[in-house]
Amino acid sequence: MELNTVVAVVLGFSCSCLHLFARGNSIKAGKSITGNETLVSTSESFTLGFFTPGNSTNSYLGIWYNTIPEQNVIWVANRESPIPQNSTVVFTIGIDGNFVIVDEKGKLIWSSNVTSTTGGLLTSNSTVGALLDNGNLVLKHGESNIWTSFEHPTDTLMPGMKIGYNRKTGKQTVINSWTSKEDPRPGNFSFGVDPEGHDHYFIWKHSSIYYRFGREDEFPRRTILGVTWHADLVSNHDEVSLTFDQNKGPLIIRVVLDPSGQFLVLLTIQNNSNWVTTIREPQVECAVYAYCGPFGSCGILSGKCSCLTGFEPRFSEYSENEKWNGACMRKVALECDGGDGFLKREHMKLPDHAISLGNMSSKDCETRCIRNCSCSAYAYSNGNCLIWFGNLLDLADNFNDSRALYVRVDGSELNTDGLSGNLAQRYKILIAKIVSAVAATLLLISILVFIFKRKLLKRTGWKDGNSSLLSFTSSSFVGKDDMKLVKYSLQNIREATYNFHEDNKLGEGGFGPVFKVQKFNVLMLIVFSFMNIEDLNILFRGFLAEFGDVAIKRLSRRSSQGLEEFMNELKLIANLQHKNLVSLLGCCVEGEEKILIYEYMPNRSLDNFLFDPSLKVVLDGNIHFGIIEGIAQGMLYLHKYSRLKVIHRDLKVSNILLDREMIPKISDFGMARIFGTDQT
Repeated sequence: MELNTVVAVVLGFSCSCLHLFARGNSIKAGKSITGNETLVSTSESFTLGFFTPGNSTNSYLGIWYNTIPEQNVIWVANRESPIPQNSTVVFTIGIDGNFVIVDEKGKLIWSSNVTSTTGGLLTSNSTVGALLDNGNLVLKHGESNIWTSFEHPTDTLMPGMKIGYNRKTGKQTVINSWTSKEDPRPGNFSFGVDPEGHDHYFIWKHSSIYYRFGREDEFPRRTILGVTWHADLVSNHDEVSLTFDQNKGPLIIRVVLDPSGQFLVLLTIQNNSNWVTTIREPQVECAVYAYCGPFGSCGILSGKCSCLTGFEPRFSEYSENEKWNGACMRKVALECDGGDGFLKREHMKLPDHAISLGNMSSKDCETRCIRNCSCSAYAYSNGNCLIWFGNLLDLADNFNDSRALYVRVDGSELNTDGLSGNLAQRYKILIAKIVSAVAATLLLISILVFIFKRKLLKRTGWKDGNSSLLSFTSSSFVGKDDMKLVKYSLQNIREATYNFHEDNKLGEGGFGPVFKVQKFNVLMLIVFSFMNIEDLNILFRGFLAEFGDVAIKRLSRRSSQGLEEFMNELKLIANLQHKNLVSLLGCCVEGEEKILIYEYMPNRSLDNFLFDPSLKVVLDGNIHFGIIEGIAQGMLYLHKYSRLKVIHRDLKVSNILLDREMIPKISDFGMARIFGTDQT
C-alpha cells in the first residue's frame, strides 16, 4: 500500500470520521465498518460484518444470513489472514479503490486486489461497494462490477454463483472447505468441475481426487414448497462451469463443502436455524474415489466393497479391522476368441475414464466393444455409447443416479439372466422354445383354475361375482351418509388369519393386535383342485381376492379405546380418500369383536426406520423429503381440502406407515375429531 493510503487510514482512525449508516447496504470512500457495525442487504436477507467462529481467538470479515437466528457464514474475506483477538480493524475502500481491511496501525490485512480495469484509473472516489440481496458483495466502477465475492467463493456455493474452469485463461474457480468448524482457513478439500475440461465434477483432497460425482446431471431440477432449484453444467469452447440457482420462495438453499470433505445440499426456511440435508456425498466410506479398487464396487446401502460378477478378490476381502484389502481379478481370463459376452449390472455408478463414441444404437455400441479385445465394458444411455478400456474404477451399486453397465466376461461366466454379445445368437432358438412352453403352461393353468372354480362354486354354494374370502351382500354397508364400506363376517376373518394365529401377527398397539393376510398362491389352487378336500374354506386362509395383502386390526378387550373411538375411526377413514392416508377396505362388528381391514404397508411404520440403526441408512435425502412432503400433504388434506375438516390429535412416527415405495400414509384416527368448515 502506498504511504498516502496509510496516512489517510490513520487519520481516519484519529478523527473517528469513518462510520456506517445503520442498516445500509453500500460502502464508499469516507465510510467503513468496524467492531459490531454491519452492512445489511436491501431485502435484509444478508449481513456483512466481523465475526468470531465458535471458541476461536481470531476474528474475520464475513457474510451470513440475516434472517436465520443461528449464524451461518457463507463467505469469508480474510480467511488466510485472521485478525488476532482485541485488535481494532476497519473495512473500507482504500485510496486505490479496492476493498481493504486494515488495523489501527494502518497495516493491510486483506484487499480485493483489483489492479486494472478498462473503465479508467481506480481511485477511492471512483468505486463503491454494495451487499446485494443474493449475498454477493460487489465492488463497482461506474456501471461495471470489477470484483465480486461470488467470483472468490469460500466453502459455500450460493444461488447465482458460478464455479468452473476457463479454457482460455486456465483459471479454475472452486469452493474450498474450512480447516475446521472454528477455523475458516482453507482446508484439505475442494469442489469443482474437471480442470481437464471434461463434463464432470469432483471433490479433491489436496490435489488428489477424493470423490467423483456419477454424471454431469447429478443434481436434477427439484421443486420443494413451491421453490425450484437446480444446478446446470455448461461446456463450450470457452469454459466448463457449474451454476447453482433457484427461484424466489420461502425455502433457503445452500451448498456447503464441510471440513470432513462432505458435500452437502442444505435446506431451511426463513427464521429457522434447523438445516435439513437433502444431498450428502460421499454417503459411505467405500464411495470414496477408487476405494474398492479395479473391478470392485461399493454397496451404497451396505457400505462394503464387493467384486463384480465374474471377478474375485485378489486377496482376502476384509481384514480384521473391516478394511477392504485390495482389488478384484477375473475368475476366467478373456480369450477374445468370440466366446466373450456381457453381464448386465443395473443401478450402477458408471466407472471413471469413459470414452464416448457418440450417438448410435445399443446393438452397434455392443459390437464396437466386443470387436476390441481391450474393451472391458460399455453403457448405453439416451442414444450415447460409452466404453471403457482396461480396469474399471470407482464403481458403486444402488447409486442415486444410476444406469446399466455391461461388463465383459468369459462365456463360461454368462447365465441366462445376462446374455449379450455374440452368445445371444446361440440362444434365440432356445428362447423361442421357452416362450412356447410358457404360453402352453399358462393356457393349462387357466383351464385348471377354471375347473377348480367350478368345483369351488359347487361345493360352497357361492354365487358368481362373490368369490372373495370375505363375502358380502348389498346390505352390508355401514352408515347412510358415509362412503360405502364392506362389512365382513367374523368367521371369514378368523379363517383368513388362522384364528388370529401368532404367525400372522404384525405387531400390537394401544388399539390391539394387527395381523397380516396374504394373497393365496395360485399354484396351490391347481394342486388342491385335483384333491378330495372336505372343507375347502381352509384353502382360503390368508387369501383376500379383492385386495391382495391386507392388514387386519382387532380391538383388544383390554384396550382403552372403546366402541366410540372404533366407530369414529371407521367413519372418518371411510370418508377420507388421499394417497397419504391409509385406505380402509372393510370392517367387522360382531358381538364384542370390532375389526378394521386396511391396505397392507410392507415397510410398516416410520419409527422402525428412525430408531433402528440398520434401517436408518435407507433414509437418504430424497426419501427423507418424500416422507416429509407426503405427511404435509396428508395433513393439508385433512385440515383444508377434505369434505370433513379433521384434526388427527395423535400424529406420531408410529402412526406414519410406509408402503412398498416408501410413500407415507397417516393412520390411526381413533383420537381424531371432526370440525365444521367455519371452525378454527
